[in-house]
Amino acid sequence: MKQQFGSKSLVVLVCGAAISLSTTVIAQNSQSTVIVSGSRFQENLNEVPANVKVITREEISNSSSNNIPEVLSQIGGLNVKNSSGNPLNLDASVDMGGYGATANSNTLILVDGQRLNPMDSGTINWESIPIESIERIELLQGGASVQYGNGAVGGVINIITNGGAKNLNQASVTYGSYNTLIGNAILRNKVNDTTTQLTANTSNTDGWRQNSAANAYSFDGKVTQSLGGIDQVYADIFFNHSNSQTPGAVLGQAGRGNSQAARATFIGSTITTDNSGIRAGFIKAISDQLTFDIDGTYSNKNTNSNIPAYPYYVLYPNWQLAVAPKIKTNFGDWGTTVLGYDFNQASQSSSSGLNFGNTSLQQNVNILNQSVYLVSRIPLKAINGLEASGGFRHQAQNASANDLSTGSTISASQKYSANAGDVAFNYNYQAGQKVFIKWDQSYRFPNTDEFWGFDPTTYTPIFNGILKPQISQTYSAGGDWNLRQTHLSALVFQSITQNEIRYDPSSGSNINTAGNINRTGFLFDSSSNITRNFTVAGGGKIQRSTYTTGSVSGVGVGLSPDLLLNARVQYLFSSSWSAGAVVNYVGNQNYDADHAVTNSLAKIPSYVAADIYASFRANSWDTRFTIKNIGGNSYATTGGYNTYSGYYYYPTTPTTYFVTAKYNF
Repeated sequence: MKQQFGSKSLVVLVCGAAISLSTTVIAQNSQSTVIVSGSRFQENLNEVPANVKVITREEISNSSSNNIPEVLSQIGGLNVKNSSGNPLNLDASVDMGGYGATANSNTLILVDGQRLNPMDSGTINWESIPIESIERIELLQGGASVQYGNGAVGGVINIITNGGAKNLNQASVTYGSYNTLIGNAILRNKVNDTTTQLTANTSNTDGWRQNSAANAYSFDGKVTQSLGGIDQVYADIFFNHSNSQTPGAVLGQAGRGNSQAARATFIGSTITTDNSGIRAGFIKAISDQLTFDIDGTYSNKNTNSNIPAYPYYVLYPNWQLAVAPKIKTNFGDWGTTVLGYDFNQASQSSSSGLNFGNTSLQQNVNILNQSVYLVSRIPLKAINGLEASGGFRHQAQNASANDLSTGSTISASQKYSANAGDVAFNYNYQAGQKVFIKWDQSYRFPNTDEFWGFDPTTYTPIFNGILKPQISQTYSAGGDWNLRQTHLSALVFQSITQNEIRYDPSSGSNINTAGNINRTGFLFDSSSNITRNFTVAGGGKIQRSTYTTGSVSGVGVGLSPDLLLNARVQYLFSSSWSAGAVVNYVGNQNYDADHAVTNSLAKIPSYVAADIYASFRANSWDTRFTIKNIGGNSYATTGGYNTYSGYYYYPTTPTTYFVTAKYNF
């Protein structure tokens, strides 16, 4: 593989930066930082017994990131994969727990506390959130099904857009390699107690690979009415559209073959998505001790997949409705308790035909979810700063499915339930410093498309039934420390998953995996203001994800690297000039394959990706020049193996250049 930057030397650079941080030891997250991922109500960061990282609006604005997946990779240090072959990252998936191919289903993505994950195994609609609308992003490592229910297994990403009541009006345009053009705008104004926010994004690229052009646009309009104190009501209307060409995988091991060429059967293929809906919420302080909160969302999404080599269209319309009332009781010295109820109903169908106007129904699924949960935090007065917390959730799901693809109707219905629980102790032994231990049980129900598989020879759907929910138990211990101008956090964990839902390449079906899958690891993150003008940050994750069953005991899970490292630096030359760099290292990983043959296969090689950028500010103008993948490394973040096509992989974009101009008015 092409390696203009030496992998070993850059790994040393990343490790060195990270180690130097822990020895100096950064206050990125101050003691007063407010987050909402801990209990679904606002609370102090030090009161949350979990590893939480907060990415601020300022960090996003000062970074080299053009979209949310880049923010999560470059600032959050998370493992991000994509197969698009273009700079927009529309199909990116984020893996917080080492789940590999099912990462999207085991990492819960929220917008203002409301879930963004689709009901199927499709990618997150990142383009539905204009990047300029983001106030901060909260990254919570580990299970959180007690608070958020289904899918909060490996971690939670909460994208906050409703913070910041001050006026903010700005527009930006970015132009770069492969004729990539990105525009963003935000208009936020407060008049008396009413805040209105309009955000929009448009992006277009010719793509790097053959048949990898893409375009997208989104709009979000939000009105927040303050009712005095913490009382408020808001409504948020959103719409997004994306159209992506799909180049398909390159056959062979990563780095071989013509990585720029599209796979022959995918030439001319596209995926088009239209998604719209409304989010709304209301919060009311009933008394000094009692707060009521309710939020809800309705969305309607249509996806059209067109592959000319197989001359038919496939349509995937769906809708989702969710309502979540909750109440928080403050008992003063005796702590707080949150009691909530979540309701979710959704429907999806699949239709195909020789042309867009001549399609017939193939499958449809209907799902009803209901759950109740309780979360409590209790100060233990015997030791100042020590708190106990715990919670419980019970979720029941009714699912029904019809398969018409065989010419005769196959129907199935099933009711499953799952329980989540957690117990933790959090010790703030002095200002800005805490340690915690935690046990939690989390779960995920199968996605609607996981009721079906695909015959590996004919590519026709296989109805494999309604699968059981998977259950994960995690034991973790960690801490968060602020010392002078330095912040450091760390976490050690072990999780055990039963009935894990995964695709079986040998049969083409989705299955509940026999036996357990274990994940054990250590992660850390640190940042420091070395001087007034020089900031250094870094982190890493060492993790092992393995099967524990019979002959495959000890075999690693596909697409789950054992080592991730991240380093970031920024220097302010003056009030106008600044520059920075970010380096990510991802260790080698197994191809996504039948675990019975994994040990006999090669691995996707490790890779290093480095970006640099320089910024200039003058009056109302901000400009930035960015070089991404400065070493020109040819690497792959994802790939697989099956007995029919052998190895295959998805190459990433080589060196790209971008110029951004932002105007504040």
